[in-house]
Amino acid sequence: MEMRFDNPATAMPGMYEAVQPMLKVVHQGGVPTSTLELVHLRASQINGCSFCVHMGVEQMRKAGETDDRLGTVAAWAESPFFTEAERAALALTEEATRLADHNGQAVPDEVWNEAAKHFDERQLGSIVLMVGLTNFFNRVNATVQIPAGTPMPA
Repeated sequence: MEMRFDNPATAMPGMYEAVQPMLKVVHQGGVPTSTLELVHLRASQINGCSFCVHMGVEQMRKAGETDDRLGTVAAWAESPFFTEAERAALALTEEATRLADHNGQAVPDEVWNEAAKHFDERQLGSIVLMVGLTNFFNRVNATVQIPAGTPMPA
């Protein structure tokens, strides 16, 4: 796979800087960073964004995440390594990322209600915004074919 831009940061000037304030809001929402990183990783796996999957795994490893958890994010529902709150966040992530797969209600009430048992409105907003931003970056990165391991723009 060949990257379609020599330097995405110069081809799309200001994009990364424009998103930074939203990422700051996400991280001020009271959701544990490890949960937000799981959300990012799972959405990126679903969307097939190798750049974001690789970057997410690297960041999570640096933060001390275990190989057991990293290796089973894609199978979180059958894995014993996640808390009930993390499972609720991952279920919400999957539903919100796969909007086009739904007929009727985009995110089923049972998924939302389970997440609401573990997170307050501010935290739910943080998770939803993280899913949206991840999906945004997945689409940009996959479209311009930014490969795994490409350094982040400065």
